[in-house]
Amino acid sequence: MEIRFAREEDLDQVNVLRKQVNDVHVEGKPEVFKPGFCDELRDYIHVIFADLRQKIVVADDGGAVCGFAVLNHITRPENPFMYVRDFLDIDEFAVDEGHRRQGIATAMIRFIRDYAREQGFSRVELNMWEFNQGALAFYEAAGFTTYRRYMEMKP
Repeated sequence: MEIRFAREEDLDQVNVLRKQVNDVHVEGKPEVFKPGFCDELRDYIHVIFADLRQKIVVADDGGAVCGFAVLNHITRPENPFMYVRDFLDIDEFAVDEGHRRQGIATAMIRFIRDYAREQGFSRVELNMWEFNQGALAFYEAAGFTTYRRYMEMKP
C-alpha cells in the first residue's frame, strides 16, 4: 500500500470513491444531498486537481485507488472577532467499502499530518455530518477533537 499525491490518471478511480461518499450522504441527509453522481460532480475532480491550493491524496493498492482525501489550504483574514486563520482542511475523505479496517485510513491521516507539518500548518481541520457515526469514531480515534458544532432545528 502506497499513500501518495494523486496523478491525473487516478482521477476516474477517485470518482468511484466520491460516488460512494455521495451515496452515504444522500442516505443520511436526503433533504440536503442530491442522489446520483452527475457529470458536474464527476468533472469537478479535475477542477480540484488543477487548483494549486488543493491536493488529492490517494491510497494506491497495486495500481488500484482504494482511498482518497482532498486537502484544501484555507486562509481566513483577520476580522474584529478572529485572528487570521491559515490551516489545512480535509474537504473529502474516503476508503473503499471493501478495504476498510485495514489501516488505510490511519495511514492516510498520518501522511496528511506529516504533509501539514512539512508545509508549516499549525492545524488540520475537517467537518463531517453527524449521521456518519462510523466516521466520527474513526476521526476521534485518529486524534481529531470537536471544537465547533453546527446544529439545526426543524420548525
